[in-house]
Amino acid sequence: MAEKKITKKPAEKKEKKVSPVKKETKKKVAEVIEEVKEIKAETKIENVDFGLPTRVDDDDDFVVNEDDFKDLGDKYFEATGRRKTAVARVRLYTKGDKGMEVNNMDFTKYFPTKVLQSTALSSLDKMKSLERFKVTAMVNGGGVNAQAEAVRHGIARALVIFNPDYRKRLRKAGFLTRDPRMKERKKPGLRRARRAPQWSKR
Repeated sequence: MAEKKITKKPAEKKEKKVSPVKKETKKKVAEVIEEVKEIKAETKIENVDFGLPTRVDDDDDFVVNEDDFKDLGDKYFEATGRRKTAVARVRLYTKGDKGMEVNNMDFTKYFPTKVLQSTALSSLDKMKSLERFKVTAMVNGGGVNAQAEAVRHGIARALVIFNPDYRKRLRKAGFLTRDPRMKERKKPGLRRARRAPQWSKR
């Protein structure tokens, strides 16, 4: 008897199911990319030759060329910084009186302690640009410490828009990372997020 050849049907390819969370994330990433492209188009960053070094690993090797600031006119570079529930909208101006204002106040009055002042200025200090920009910030939400860190985050983001070569050093310092730590919500039956009422035997 002749043996019958058994032919296997090709397996049908199953469509990969993409979770709605991944779809939403991809959508947000695409929106952010579009926003960055619009900002670059508005500020014409690509047409400005900053002449800054591409290798900025060591602080001693990093030098800012003052002539690069003359071609920018009255442009400003805007970014948003966040920490806990604090949100800071920051603008960096290359022209005008150098300094920082927070909510239309001098930042030394808004942030009364040296620690808060150094926190807010640390991004500029890292890039040796303390006296090269006029900084204005509008902050709301959170406490004064969270607001100082939100300003630092916003300044770091604006500096990267000003010059992408700054990204490496700011990322290494941790100033570009949005700190995700938030206070956990209170749970029913508990005194705080996890603190249970004191147990009494009698």
